Amino acid sequence: MNAFYEHHKSSIKFGYRCFDRILLNGLIQPFQQPERVLGFFNTYREGKRVTRHTLTEIADQFHHWVTNRSEKWGAPIVEAPRQERRDDFVLPYLQKTEADHVAVILKAREPARILVAIGGKQNQCPHLELKQRWVNQYNFYLNDQHWGPMFVRMCPYFPFSARMCLNQHHWLALRMQQEAIVYRQCKNAFLQCSDPKRLQELADSLTAQDLLRCGQKWLTALTPFFTPQERRQAGCQHRLFFSQVELCDNLIFFRRAAVDQFTERLLDMNRTIGQPKKITLIFGRKVTRQYKGKLQTELEDLDLPNPVIRSHYAHGFTKQYVRDDRLLRTEPATNDVTDYGVNKNVENLPQLRPRMSEIIDHYHDAQQDILETFVDRGQLQKLAQPTTLPTGKRIPGLKLDHPRQLAVMHALVRFANIAAGSTFTTADLYLPALDALGLPQSQYPLASLRYDLSKLRAKGLLEKLPHSRRYRLVNKGYSICVLFLKLFERIYAPLTAGLLQPFPGDRHLAQDKRCQLDRLYQRLTDDLGALFSAVGLKTAA
Repeated sequence: MNAFYEHHKSSIKFGYRCFDRILLNGLIQPFQQPERVLGFFNTYREGKRVTRHTLTEIADQFHHWVTNRSEKWGAPIVEAPRQERRDDFVLPYLQKTEADHVAVILKAREPARILVAIGGKQNQCPHLELKQRWVNQYNFYLNDQHWGPMFVRMCPYFPFSARMCLNQHHWLALRMQQEAIVYRQCKNAFLQCSDPKRLQELADSLTAQDLLRCGQKWLTALTPFFTPQERRQAGCQHRLFFSQVELCDNLIFFRRAAVDQFTERLLDMNRTIGQPKKITLIFGRKVTRQYKGKLQTELEDLDLPNPVIRSHYAHGFTKQYVRDDRLLRTEPATNDVTDYGVNKNVENLPQLRPRMSEIIDHYHDAQQDILETFVDRGQLQKLAQPTTLPTGKRIPGLKLDHPRQLAVMHALVRFANIAAGSTFTTADLYLPALDALGLPQSQYPLASLRYDLSKLRAKGLLEKLPHSRRYRLVNKGYSICVLFLKLFERIYAPLTAGLLQPFPGDRHLAQDKRCQLDRLYQRLTDDLGALFSAVGLKTAA
């Protein structure tokens, strides 16, 4: 377990990790090349010409088949709701549906990649291309025997692109029922479990074959155009690829008060580290010259009991929020698993799970550094003392109130660096440091930033990667940076302002009108004022 869990485990009833929403794209790979489509029709469909009329006829056949199946299954075809969430809309249908039966079919106009025929008049062969088009698609909401509620979206146009959505919480619920494990489920979460250890073992037992068996079963049933022989010989079978994946870490606390107290501190610290006056507190950096994604951390209000902390990176994000009264969820999600160095085909599930689990651990570790950071007695003085290198060069120490040093530390503790593997270059830090200082490049050149970084290197808090221009915080480097920022921004600076230039009107506010933090600051400044008076010191009025 990570340091975050170890620190709070006395307040945690149990925890588990599992995949939440798994969105898969299904496509028939041979037909992603138009020339192979012609080969298929020549070999298996008696050389039938693939014209615009042929493709329209195929789509019409699918529409008729769905209408016929709808009547046979007793699953109505209805227009997808525009305002209401689809999951809520289909819930009454799913609740009364038996295993391995379709509950309802939603018809909606959505984008799909379809085959189009261009030209081909006067007995000429048309030119085939795959194009993105908005077409009517069918969303089959069903109750699978092993996965519970799920949906499969089928495009009626050749080559029948598909999408399916699974949720491991439903899969786990069915497994626990089979093993007589007592649990209480609230939508996509388990708030009680008689055997949490076994719950985690079951969650970790999910394999790529579990995804493939479910996917192939339903995609085969919902593409009647192909015969069993064509599936075997021509490879007319969908392959599954990750489209969106969410891995959730769920910590269920004993008391709501404990999780509220903790999240209040965490949100407050996340507002402070980086840019205290902005909701977006950690600005991202360019990872490569081609990088165009969002890379920052922000606080969002999603009409939940608590705000959501969302850290963006590339095509995904990690969000953390409280749900269902006592559950703290940390959930990395991505729309492109290649950002994590994992290929998209579902066979790579064993590589994807530990990679996303590492992201959760790193996220928790970074937050624990913000919540609880300390240095031993005497170490702060050593950090302030100059360092003499083996070459005899003397490097100045770290000063708690040095603006340039604090600006560099602001740039170093951004979540963007953690998401990028905890490494960075001086160019990556330069613009965020300038922004924190509020200075133009002429007054703080890049050479000055390198000089300030050399102080951290001399203290063993920063290292340069061999044969590279990149740096990395080592040992307790991250914690030391956070500590300096906390002490200056949350202790020394506010108290100094309260002593030297207080707002006169604040003293007339009733105690219940002040926030808790202001009350604590005021109490401390009052005590310091009494101490200064006792020893003969006078503060500014």
